[in-house]
Amino acid sequence: MAERGETNGVNEILREDMERICASRFINWEKFRNKTILITGATGLIGFNLVNALSYASDKFGLGLKIIAVVRDIVKARQMLPEIEFVVSDVEKLREIDGPIDYVVHGASPTASKYFLTHPVETITTSLAGTINMLRIARAKDVSGFVYLSSMEAYGHIGEERLLTEDDLGYIDPLNPRNCYPESKRMCEAMCGAYTHEYEVPAKIARLVMTIGPGLPYADARVCADFIRCVIEKRDIVLKTTGLTKRCYLYTADAVTAILAILLKGEPGHVYNAANPETYCSVREMAEMLSREVSCGRSDVKLDLSLDASMYPPPRFLKLDVSALKSLGWVPSLNLRDMYIRTIDYMLKFCNH
Repeated sequence: MAERGETNGVNEILREDMERICASRFINWEKFRNKTILITGATGLIGFNLVNALSYASDKFGLGLKIIAVVRDIVKARQMLPEIEFVVSDVEKLREIDGPIDYVVHGASPTASKYFLTHPVETITTSLAGTINMLRIARAKDVSGFVYLSSMEAYGHIGEERLLTEDDLGYIDPLNPRNCYPESKRMCEAMCGAYTHEYEVPAKIARLVMTIGPGLPYADARVCADFIRCVIEKRDIVLKTTGLTKRCYLYTADAVTAILAILLKGEPGHVYNAANPETYCSVREMAEMLSREVSCGRSDVKLDLSLDASMYPPPRFLKLDVSALKSLGWVPSLNLRDMYIRTIDYMLKFCNH
């Protein structure tokens, strides 16, 4: 098993997570015995943890599970996951895969906000064409399970605080270039439902919140990574907005167990919110928690509202109901504070920065 950022020895932080995943009683590991799983987006944060967890579980339980990862950058993939079989291709261009495929987890997707703004056409095209192609492969291989990794962004704009079930969607302006990402996520979800309805492909959808945990690149552009860099470098956490947007978060290991629970036990054609409800807070509250409980006051929280406010979306409230996912037996394990502590510990030990 390979760890992102590992240089020498065993990454004990990630190993602890793998043991926690293997101990999940709601995952029937026997269903993976002598099976083959195809994973896209394997070098992303969630894909990296998912591949490592499945590889670790296969070794631990003697499952003989074959993992095939679809990647674009073979050099990066071999550095991160040297023992995995790779297929080098863009997901939308992949045509054939030799041999049987029993399960598919499709996680390949553009994820950078700056990319959405400058490449909205490519964002939509890659997301939709890639998902259609993976569903086509899943149909041809007559898979036992297919999970599409969607996003909380699919909820669009929710301007009031309320508990959001999977069918409680907000407004999205389709002509706003930034919305190419959430709009494409909705289109991909619709295609999963269509393939289930018309071709009986057992497609399920995991609507994930922002994940935090080992494997998060030090230079990642997301707000959680920026906060982590401030804590590690003992700099103040500077908010560019009032930080009123509120959302839930999820630890990477909990995201993996959520995906596996949905893959093995979810209903085809259904969406499942994946979040830890206990982490629901505003961006400012999260920054203040980090300052107070993680940096021990070495990183203060400050506001810099000098930039044009129109650059940022208005406050949103994404308090997700996870009752459907919990009905599969799933439970989250880490709160927000502990997510950050483990991620920072991982970065300090195994990342170059």
